[in-house]
Amino acid sequence: MFLKVVSPDETLYKGEVSLVQMPGEMGSFEVLNNHAPIVALLEAGKIKVIDKQRNRIFLEIKGGVVHVRDNNITIVTSA
Repeated sequence: MFLKVVSPDETLYKGEVSLVQMPGEMGSFEVLNNHAPIVALLEAGKIKVIDKQRNRIFLEIKGGVVHVRDNNITIVTSA
């Protein structure tokens, strides 16, 4: 899967990942390979990313929106 996390000022993350866990408006949820298409609101919290090398990366956000389709994940956040 390819993840891109952007804010109005910069790209916070861009790369291939195995898993993304996000603080959704209705609770935390994960996206894995071949996830169904989704658009969801995100709350303030941490995004957990596991990249292809199995490294864990955490990104702090203040909220935003996620769009998932065809193994492409785009998160737009205010950082």
